[in-house]
Amino acid sequence: MSQKKLLVIGGGAAGFFCAVNAARLNPALDVVLAEKTSKLLAKVKVSGGGRCNVTHACFDLMEMSRRYPRGGSFMKKALHQFFTTDTIKWFEERAVPLKAEEDGRMFPVTNSSQTIIDCLMKEANRYHVKILLNAGVSSLKPGKEKFTIGLSDASMLTADFVCVASGGYPKSSMFQWLKELGHSIEDPVPSLFTFNLPAGQAGLAVHPICKLMGISIEKARIKISGTKLAQEGPLLITHWGFSGPAVLKLSAWGAKELAVKNYDFGITVNWLPAFNEQTLTERFQSLRSAKAGQKIFFKNPFGLPQRLWEYFLDQAGINKEVRWADLPAREQNRLVKNLCNGEFTVKGKTTFKEEFVTAGGIRLAEIDHNTMMSKKVPRLFFAGEVMDVDGITGGYNFQHAWTSGFIAAKSIGEISK
Repeated sequence: MSQKKLLVIGGGAAGFFCAVNAARLNPALDVVLAEKTSKLLAKVKVSGGGRCNVTHACFDLMEMSRRYPRGGSFMKKALHQFFTTDTIKWFEERAVPLKAEEDGRMFPVTNSSQTIIDCLMKEANRYHVKILLNAGVSSLKPGKEKFTIGLSDASMLTADFVCVASGGYPKSSMFQWLKELGHSIEDPVPSLFTFNLPAGQAGLAVHPICKLMGISIEKARIKISGTKLAQEGPLLITHWGFSGPAVLKLSAWGAKELAVKNYDFGITVNWLPAFNEQTLTERFQSLRSAKAGQKIFFKNPFGLPQRLWEYFLDQAGINKEVRWADLPAREQNRLVKNLCNGEFTVKGKTTFKEEFVTAGGIRLAEIDHNTMMSKKVPRLFFAGEVMDVDGITGGYNFQHAWTSGFIAAKSIGEISK
């Protein structure tokens, strides 16, 4: 009886996790991993600022599945087989302990993504996974018993099982080789991006608030005008506009809607989400009495960064010398509105560094969540971002990579014996 072969397409987190676990669970299996570039685990290397945000310290399965704007119900079923706790245990068993930070993101204790890469490479060597670099797949043809795979250098391979873990593609046309197998594609759109603010005033290159780049607010509430999309969380002012977890989560939940709008939309920002316009007006009335003789300019009672406070006073037309008791009603109302319901126009987006993710991919109705096997083509499996699953920022996309990669590996390991 000839040795069975698995070809894994893609040398990222999902591909590696599938390859090393399949080889471990069935040592008789010949496992080959083909990566189209000369670099392995490129996203792992740069993620989390070079620390690798492995997963998220969320231990409630239902809660975890809600962090996926697309594919949440699919993930809810899949996570039963390989959850956050399994990820932590898997790496700990291989001498890579993880730690949770205050915001729930989990990193290796070493604070280096190289630790994760070394761990996966060590597993690949230990279980004799063959790695082909600069080996892009140009064709994939299923036969009665084996797949025939054409590589970019014109060489051919055959395999009994194939796991496609090629990552997300920015264009629908790049999925053509998978469409030819009978699969449907949810059109890819970007997710996890920052919001660009146009100048807003003649003669300016960028919006005046961008002069405050680098200033961050611990908690702001952002709403996309004319939609139900809203998020509360840290907000960062950048050279071009707004970033930070609140914006990135909003971009994930609104990925499809914002693509339709061609990234041209209005937002409102509440810089003091503990207040609305009415309650903030009431607070101002009490401040006028309590701080009557103090100048409003020099210290704000809301904990906002001083430069940001000065920006709001300037936007409301408030004189630097004005005392709390003398604040004119009209200027006060303008200030309250800007603080609780500041309006901005977004035109365009910027890819958020290495966290960039594509929403869209292989339609989930065509994949068995129990095995990650295609419902269209026997012995063809999927793992990672090539599927129509994407998470918000914070380690959820890596968790999907580990979960789907492991389930595919387990299924292949069992049926190949």
